[in-house]
Amino acid sequence: MRIFLAGHRGMVGSAILRHLAADAQHEVVTATHAELDLTRQRDVEAFIADARVDAVILAAARVGGIWANATQPADFIYDNLAIATNVIHAAHRAGVNRLLSLGSSCIYPRDAPQPIREEALMTGPLEPTNAPYAVAKIAALELCNSYNRQYGRDYRALMPTNLYGPGDNFHPNHAHVLPALIARFHEAAAEGAEEVTLWGTGRPRREFLHVNDLARAALFAMGLPKAAFFAALPKGCCHINVGTGEDITILSLAQMIAEVAGFDGRIVLDRDKPDGTPRKLLDVQRMSGLGWEARISLQRGIVETCAWYQAQRAAGTELRAS
Repeated sequence: MRIFLAGHRGMVGSAILRHLAADAQHEVVTATHAELDLTRQRDVEAFIADARVDAVILAAARVGGIWANATQPADFIYDNLAIATNVIHAAHRAGVNRLLSLGSSCIYPRDAPQPIREEALMTGPLEPTNAPYAVAKIAALELCNSYNRQYGRDYRALMPTNLYGPGDNFHPNHAHVLPALIARFHEAAAEGAEEVTLWGTGRPRREFLHVNDLARAALFAMGLPKAAFFAALPKGCCHINVGTGEDITILSLAQMIAEVAGFDGRIVLDRDKPDGTPRKLLDVQRMSGLGWEARISLQRGIVETCAWYQAQRAAGTELRAS
């Protein structure tokens, strides 16, 4: 297929691009932000129409951790709504029949029963700290469902758990928890700091998926026959969970990263800061039933990501995108 990969410079998009390049059976079309602003509808429609692609993978998004979501809610909901609306509608207008949208497990209710099944969508209130982002991702799902119902399109979605790996954003205010901890513990070790402070109680549990595993999952899902993919889902649903099926407390995660980074000081908990969602573990039985499972353990993934991070720092690469 000839595939437009939106967001190819991000952590997720770059991992998918690497896997597509290794596969070599598909032709990939990309565009940088300077070449195409995905929040501009007319430009997106013109680009996709001219590209004449067979499929679209939507990996572009504005992303960030608790602090970024809390301080920039308007940016998060607007940019992600615009990106999803423009790309999905433009694909339809150009006659592109297959599309894969990559979402986030934050679409599920804050207190959803664990592990979270696909049916939990919109069964309760969202986590307030990232609700604007979550609403935009839910809208992307409804867009896919709507074009499928009205026009018979084959628009699918994957709902991955928390992601990490090469190409992540390590900015102290904009990063998600795992890359933020990698940066902080490496810096603390290098400076000989006596302690590192964590937000919250350390008790929330999170599941983490290496971005290379998600890339494999994306190509696996794209390659499934339409009937097989949708037969595995609840009626009227277009998304499927992707994760490892295992979670860990934030404190245990911090201790694991501290050891790999060589930090032997104290870990201090700032209990006045928010925890976020108490637990977020995905039920991945449907993806397993289709024949896909994660391969990279959290320990191995952290070791590899820390090594990548150190190599980038040594090379003087910017790792703190805003």
